[in-house]
Amino acid sequence: MSQIKGLCVMDVDGTLILEEVIDLLGREAGREAEISQLTSQAMRGVFDFESSLRKRVSLLKGLPVSVFEKAFNSIHLTPNAQEFISILQKNGILVGLVSGGFTPIVERLAKSLSIPYFSANQLEVKDGFLTGKLVGAIINPELKQATLEQWRKELQLSRERTAAIGDGANDLLMLKSAGIGIAFCAKEVLKQEIPHHVDKRDFLEVLPLIDFLE
Repeated sequence: MSQIKGLCVMDVDGTLILEEVIDLLGREAGREAEISQLTSQAMRGVFDFESSLRKRVSLLKGLPVSVFEKAFNSIHLTPNAQEFISILQKNGILVGLVSGGFTPIVERLAKSLSIPYFSANQLEVKDGFLTGKLVGAIINPELKQATLEQWRKELQLSRERTAAIGDGANDLLMLKSAGIGIAFCAKEVLKQEIPHHVDKRDFLEVLPLIDFLE
């Protein structure tokens, strides 16, 4: 652990990847328009994230678990995300993913990018099908913030050696908690509160903002 010089925690949907996975799942359930509208409202801070998520997940009831394979194959990394993560890792900065999305996607994404730390929501499955319910703790704004703090303490890092990157209202507390919070192609509600913005969808634009990168 002594080799770890910093921590960068990233949101996933709309930040690390271009898509919102729940919208992709909604397409498979034939409820894409309804779910996309709810997602958009939640990201802008119109609705409480947790109640919005539960509503959207309820619309996925009956989907087979094989849907995750299809969704994973439909996602695209944000331009230069892989290069950005590699540069951080080579410089001793541990990267973590914290997502209001779902473990089957986030875990696979983390492994593909050699990211050891990740946290996401767990969907309830019975007999190979989604029940429309969540199990365990919901990754809401407060838990995103708490996860960053937990990882920081485990790594024995000061707040100044942490960065957080996100795009939606549910990332606000996490970004405020980090030494450097970066609003990436973000909703207005986030840009109003977070001084560091990157408005071009290219992760190499983020590198200069991480001042503990040596």
